[in-house]
Amino acid sequence: MRGKPIDTIFGNTQGLKASQMKQLQRLYHERLPIDTLTTPEFAQRLAAISTDIHQPLCTYINRRGQVIRVGVGTPRQTQFSLLELPRYGSERLCGIRCIATELKQEPPKESSLTAMALQRLDALVILTLTGTGMIRRGGGATGYVEQVYLAHLIPQSQTNVNSNIYWSVSPPLNLEDLSKQDFLELVEGLEAEFQREFTAITVDTAEDRVLLVGLMTDNMSDRQFEDGLSELERLVDTAGGKVLQVTRQKRDHPHPQTVIGSGKVAEIALQVQTSGANLVVFNRDLSPAQIRNLENQIGVRVVDRTEVILDIFAQRAQSQAGKLQVELAQLEYTLPRLTGRGLAMSRLGGGIGTRGPGETKLETERRTIQRRLSRLQDEVDQLQAHRSRLRKQRQKQDVASVAIVGYTNAGKSTLINALTAAEVYTADQLFATLDPTTRRLTITDPLTQVSHTLLLTDTVGFIHELPPSLVDAFRATLEEVTEAEALLHLVDLSHPAWESQIASVLKILSQMPIQTGPMLMVFNKLDQVKSEDLEIAKEKYPQAVFISAIRRLGLETLKQKLIDLTA
Repeated sequence: MRGKPIDTIFGNTQGLKASQMKQLQRLYHERLPIDTLTTPEFAQRLAAISTDIHQPLCTYINRRGQVIRVGVGTPRQTQFSLLELPRYGSERLCGIRCIATELKQEPPKESSLTAMALQRLDALVILTLTGTGMIRRGGGATGYVEQVYLAHLIPQSQTNVNSNIYWSVSPPLNLEDLSKQDFLELVEGLEAEFQREFTAITVDTAEDRVLLVGLMTDNMSDRQFEDGLSELERLVDTAGGKVLQVTRQKRDHPHPQTVIGSGKVAEIALQVQTSGANLVVFNRDLSPAQIRNLENQIGVRVVDRTEVILDIFAQRAQSQAGKLQVELAQLEYTLPRLTGRGLAMSRLGGGIGTRGPGETKLETERRTIQRRLSRLQDEVDQLQAHRSRLRKQRQKQDVASVAIVGYTNAGKSTLINALTAAEVYTADQLFATLDPTTRRLTITDPLTQVSHTLLLTDTVGFIHELPPSLVDAFRATLEEVTEAEALLHLVDLSHPAWESQIASVLKILSQMPIQTGPMLMVFNKLDQVKSEDLEIAKEKYPQAVFISAIRRLGLETLKQKLIDLTA
């Protein structure tokens, strides 16, 4: 209702007469007792207007008894945007009740009850109409209401949690019985129970409570889809979130406005309420408009896969260079997503002193980000030049260089620690390290006793569909790959999707601007591998080396292969 006249009539007003519009607008002047759901007089008046215009009506009333919204249509057609509600959250009701009319004599439809649940209305009262009645002298009405239904949300502790029952609907009542019910006692009792549930869910939990949403389209196989969801769950865990539920939908193609269908959006909004989630994460990139539409309908923050990865990078960046590259990636991601913000803060107006040249807040933000991007690009260029000088110095020493590449969490940092006694940070997490680390490795040939020295570089991990903004921002780091004389491709053979991970790494390498050198395939985590996967890998990659970096198994064979690779 922000920015709307206080007597605005929402919904389908087409075809209504001026006199009927005035009757609807006068409803805004009504005031109901704060402890009563509705009075018989107000209900009959609402029913009379609804009968006159032959359409259902909805009035929304706050806890002070004021009518704050009048709409022509069903509760679903006249509902608030979740961001318009005065208060919203899993631990309480929104402070608004809806009195609605129904032309047919039937219980509330599921669509109306779902609208109640999505908005977390205090209560929903459905007045079924007789189709006739009479107007008393003085403007009162009678005989228009046949029977009444009262619906309200119920705490999940009062139901079977897996039953997906969110509301309670009364049997048919008469108006007199309804008007005698203590409204304040009802909502205060419900809110106390909701608060207890919410506290039980969130106790000792400082992390984000996440609901994952996966959309499977025709170009995905079942295996690819499930592997992608599993990886997204790992990403959320690495970012510091806790996944509460995973929701899936299969469509031919994404919905242009909300990615998933409207029914699934409503289902997710209900799941968010009952689970206490405060963040929804999608398994694909979302446009700014899609994020805005989803947040309006779900009521909590919505992010996509790229934003989760950027958040992880922001947490993991330790060096000045790493922080610089992460900020560059974040700004490149943010810039196109400023659309539609800041319009209300425009310096352009419609009065004296506001006409003429001006600048919106949106344009100011965009210009500020573009300036910062230019500065960061210059600093990344300087970083590239600095690393290029370091590489040239190493090349003058005639020392071969090998870059360790691979999917994130394949064990690259663990391997360089095992081979060179480096102290690179390692953890069973995605993107545990971002900054490249170069260490000298001296290997003695057991046959000739000749020593060979080479440089090993640990690089940032790859991931399926690596966001373009990250590839561009980390070009200074990725150049360590293109400038290396050879590559060591490390694969986590214990991962169920190891074959698709190999394909993802090879795809990213093929997109490098410079052709990379020879590559040695090394399968890691031999101590955790299933025998059938080991046989498949040996058959497909007969020249590969099989090791366990953490157990130091197969490292001598690997060193010999590295001598052959750089000879």
